[in-house]
Amino acid sequence: MRPDQWHKNYPFAKGRHQSPIEINNKEVHYDSSLLPWFASYDPGAAKTILNNGKTCRVVFDDSFDRSVLRGGPLPGVYRLRQLHFHWGSSDDHGSEHVVNGVRYAGELHLLHWNPKYSNYLDAKRRTDGIAVLAIFLQVGETPKAEMKRILEEINAIKTKGKNAPFPNFDPSILFPKSHDYWTYHGSVTTPPCEECVTWIILREPIIVSSDQMAKLRSLSKNAENEPDHPLVDNWRPTQPRYFRMISYPEREDGGRQGNSNSDNYNNM
Repeated sequence: MRPDQWHKNYPFAKGRHQSPIEINNKEVHYDSSLLPWFASYDPGAAKTILNNGKTCRVVFDDSFDRSVLRGGPLPGVYRLRQLHFHWGSSDDHGSEHVVNGVRYAGELHLLHWNPKYSNYLDAKRRTDGIAVLAIFLQVGETPKAEMKRILEEINAIKTKGKNAPFPNFDPSILFPKSHDYWTYHGSVTTPPCEECVTWIILREPIIVSSDQMAKLRSLSKNAENEPDHPLVDNWRPTQPRYFRMISYPEREDGGRQGNSNSDNYNNM
């Protein structure tokens, strides 16, 4: 079922707080109350890497506050549950969020949930239940070496349903240098598209190579005994922003302009 048809089975998908959205520097607002965010991840929490037919996902132990995200716009500590990627069929598209008309080659999502609720599924039913840290992947000349750890496992999970052990991994090695961000309230970008997500979208992308993106596209959306269909274009188109505010804190260099260094990031 195409994304524009999801609402027929999942009414949330027609809601007024849906994700992803386009971020335009002319429409973002400085919020002096926003804090820096902090991630404290235990490498021992990493468990498995898998191909579920929709993405490449790394799963973490979230049975206690072992790997957490806090600060920024968040009211408390959120536990890391999984990370996954969105990418296109070529390098010129693949990210879910769009910045000033630019769609990046891919987007990494680190998904966390609020442990004040009894479990992850309960948290998905609450407006403050989920926090997603989003990082853009931009094709460039000096790819981030740390991506190698994930991509070297791709051959072990080529087809849908395959998984492999993935121990001792700290996802913070994938962060860009700058922690500057935009934030807004939105939804999960896959059905049923619950409107439970506080988005923290990092302004600075990380650099990947064309070969690294091709590695993600070598995954199959079908199982081993089925015809090979490349797993590509697993991104949802942008949704209406409606009345929502996209906010940003004071930048790390002390600046406040919405149309500041993101222009530099786009031209890196």
